[in-house]
Amino acid sequence: MECYEKALITDKDTGGLELKFGNAAAMLQAIELIARRKGVGDVMAEGTRRMAQKLGHGSEKYAMAVKGLDSAMHDPRGSLQLRIGYMLNPHGADHCSVFGGGTSPWGLSDLNMFGILEPVKDEISAKRLSLFKLNHLLNMVNDYLVICLMPNINTEQKVELVKAVTGWNTGWVELLQVSERILTLMRLFNLREGLTVADDELPERYYQPKTDGVLATKEIPDRAAMAKVRQWYYYYMGWDENGVPTPAKLAELGLA
Repeated sequence: MECYEKALITDKDTGGLELKFGNAAAMLQAIELIARRKGVGDVMAEGTRRMAQKLGHGSEKYAMAVKGLDSAMHDPRGSLQLRIGYMLNPHGADHCSVFGGGTSPWGLSDLNMFGILEPVKDEISAKRLSLFKLNHLLNMVNDYLVICLMPNINTEQKVELVKAVTGWNTGWVELLQVSERILTLMRLFNLREGLTVADDELPERYYQPKTDGVLATKEIPDRAAMAKVRQWYYYYMGWDENGVPTPAKLAELGLA
């Protein structure tokens, strides 16, 4: 729709669909075209980054994607947690992998057992990144246990579920190490496939304030601040300054 409004694609490309923001009927038609890979839907089905690569003409700056994955609905300019997660997730701008408490009284009691006893300031700091890593690992536990985010299953119940299903005498130290092993394996896979530090980055638009609404007054961290975030995360994950897991970390996780 943005490319259409900026005349990078025309009615000829869309088969007559007037793809303007707010045109709900056209959006529904476009979804059908994407599902059937017909007409303009064929290129749209590839996602915004590949579509932009085919269109050219600077359309890349309109593709809100990280590592090729289109951003979720949630605008990361409204949440430091989302900005960090969109940037650092091994698979891109996925909101489900980064939700977590600890920056407000909400969800804090569930983190007491991990030593988070009072809210951590929602600011760019080493302590904040340490909490982000913990939340990232906890969300990974949900993924590998195949637990939906919606049911209210607390941390103690998750351990008991694993014990009941497997018979293992496990605990949170082991479960979090499994999460770290998974994230490190995903990192190794990405490195093998050619991804670098440059892929742990946000689209340019997410460094710019919104022009309307509540987020118009919100201060947005610049690239230098987010680069510091990236390096802290690498440090806490046991990766070097280029995001490469160190031999010592691989040995610790049984991945040597």
